[in-house]
Amino acid sequence: MSNPQVEMTIAGHGTITIELDAEKAPKSTENFLNYVKNGFYDGTIFHRVIKNFMVQGGGFTAGMQQKTTDKPIENEANNGLKNDKYTLAMARTSDPHSATAQFFINVVDNGFLNHTAPTAQGWGYAVFGKVVKGTEIVDAVKGVQTGRKGFHDDVPKDDVIIEKAVVL
Repeated sequence: MSNPQVEMTIAGHGTITIELDAEKAPKSTENFLNYVKNGFYDGTIFHRVIKNFMVQGGGFTAGMQQKTTDKPIENEANNGLKNDKYTLAMARTSDPHSATAQFFINVVDNGFLNHTAPTAQGWGYAVFGKVVKGTEIVDAVKGVQTGRKGFHDDVPKDDVIIEKAVVL
């Protein structure tokens, strides 16, 4: 089976193409594709941008309004994929199996996020894809000005909006 691809248009920045790893991360891939097909990501923002770490999106609309998601999925961080530069991983809370719609793009190699053991500390963050086109767009997003908004740090001062995400 070939790996599905998703094209994500980011307002004012351009378009990135993400290739998903359906073989190594089947649950995360299916979860992400369901959100894409339902139009969930259209109009959401990259709400957390840390220049030497990652850019996170998929859960909030402009003004930091959190969206209602489907139920959490099982963490697949033990799939052998690494949190390397330009890979996509599922965002989650301190509960290893709490990922829903939010994802992040690593903007540097983040080995400390990799799976080391099936424990609270060792679970890691499940990589399920990578940016195969438009890495310069990711680099532009990681460079936006950020600040604090409500209870949230590292929020872009000007919204970085995902206009549309489509399966290719």
